[in-house]
Amino acid sequence: MNLGDTVRRLRALGPALVVGVSGFVLWEGAVRVLGISEFLLPKPTSIWAELTREWPVLRHAGWETGRIAVSGLLVGVLVGVVMAFFTTRFRMLNEGLTPMAVAVNATPIVALAPIFNAWFGITGTLSNQAVVMAVVFFPVFINTARGLTEVHPDEIELMRSYASGEWTIMREVRIPNALPFFANALRVVAPLSVIAAIVAEYFGGPQDRIGNVITSNAAFARYDVAWAAIAVASVVGLALFAAALLVERVSMPWRLAVGGSDHNNTPGREQ
Repeated sequence: MNLGDTVRRLRALGPALVVGVSGFVLWEGAVRVLGISEFLLPKPTSIWAELTREWPVLRHAGWETGRIAVSGLLVGVLVGVVMAFFTTRFRMLNEGLTPMAVAVNATPIVALAPIFNAWFGITGTLSNQAVVMAVVFFPVFINTARGLTEVHPDEIELMRSYASGEWTIMREVRIPNALPFFANALRVVAPLSVIAAIVAEYFGGPQDRIGNVITSNAAFARYDVAWAAIAVASVVGLALFAAALLVERVSMPWRLAVGGSDHNNTPGREQ
C-alpha cells in the first residue's frame, strides 16, 4: 500500500468520524440543555466515567462474551461452508437441508436460548455457543451455496472440454466464484455473533459476561454502567467486523489489484 492509498483511506474515514463526534456532542448537549434525566438517557461523559471506573469488570465481561461469540462464529462458519459444499455436490442433500436451514433461521433467538440451556446446561458456555452457531450458520450456508452454484454455464463447459473432473471444477471455478458471496455473509454474521451471544446470556450462564452486566446494572437503575457495557459490546462487534474485512482482503487479493487499477485508470467508475 503506497502513501496515496493510505491518504485515500484516511479521507474515507473522515465523514464517519465527523458524524460520530457530532452525534456524541449533540447527545451530550441534548441531555444537558433539555434536562433529560440520566435515568432515561445518561450523558456520554457519564458513560465514559463509568467505563473507566468499571473497566476491570467490563474488560473481563467483554473478553468472556467475545470468546463465546468467536467460538460460535468459527463453528457456525465451518458448518455452513461444509454443508454448502455437500449440498452443491449432492442434489438430494440440497433438497433436504435447505428447508431445514430456512426453518432454523426463522426461529427467534429468544426461542433457541432456553431450549439450548435445557440441552447443554445453564451454567456453562456450550448453550450460548450453540445459539451463536445457529444464528451464524444460515447466512453462511445460503450465501456460500449460492456462490458455488451460480456459475456461468460456459465456464463449466469450458472446464469439461478440458476433461476436468468435478473436484477440479470445484477448485478452479466454483470456489473462486463463491468467495465474494462468502465474504458478504461473513461481514454480516461477524457482528451478529456478538448480538446472539449477548441475547443468549440474558437467559442464563455465569454472571461475568456482557449480557449479565447489562441486565444486573439496569435492574439497579445503574444505566450509565449498562450503557458502558453496551459500548464494550459494540467495540467487540466492530473488532469482529474488521477481522471479517481482513479475511476478505487476504482471501481475495485480486479485488484490491482490480480496484486499484480501476481507480487509477477510470476515476469516475464506481468501486
